[in-house]
Amino acid sequence: MNLLRTLGLQPKTMQRLGAVAIVGASIVLPSSSAVADLRLCNTTQGRIGVAIGYKDGSTEGWATEGWWNIAAQTCETVYKGTLSGRFYYVHAVDYDRGGDWSGTSIMCTAEKSFTIKGVQDCQKRGYSRTGFFEVDTGDSKDWTIRLTDPGEGGKPK
Repeated sequence: MNLLRTLGLQPKTMQRLGAVAIVGASIVLPSSSAVADLRLCNTTQGRIGVAIGYKDGSTEGWATEGWWNIAAQTCETVYKGTLSGRFYYVHAVDYDRGGDWSGTSIMCTAEKSFTIKGVQDCQKRGYSRTGFFEVDTGDSKDWTIRLTDPGEGGKPK
């Protein structure tokens, strides 16, 4: 039986030509499958782009990767294999309606497909400083993150 666990993340706001709309909170479910991966599911009606941050074990400590383009109502594996750390960070962009899911943890991103080692001096190294939200996977070896539209029950506790 899957144990439903809702993170207490605040909904992210979207800017659309000056209008503000709520995207919704992220609901996180531990996966019960035998495969150990970090998966991200787009339960919205639009296409999204996703970047992740994670502890990579290198001398820089952290890495960011992106962009996974995830169609509406589909899931993608964004980190393959058994999760090596407890904390992962996510930034997602709604391509069709504008706005994003972001947070206060600053990491580096680029406009096109990227893998970046380290999170310091993003701009000096030619990258963008981007806010990511934290996902605490606890002791799980695999995890699924669901990004939702407003009204899909993605309310923070």
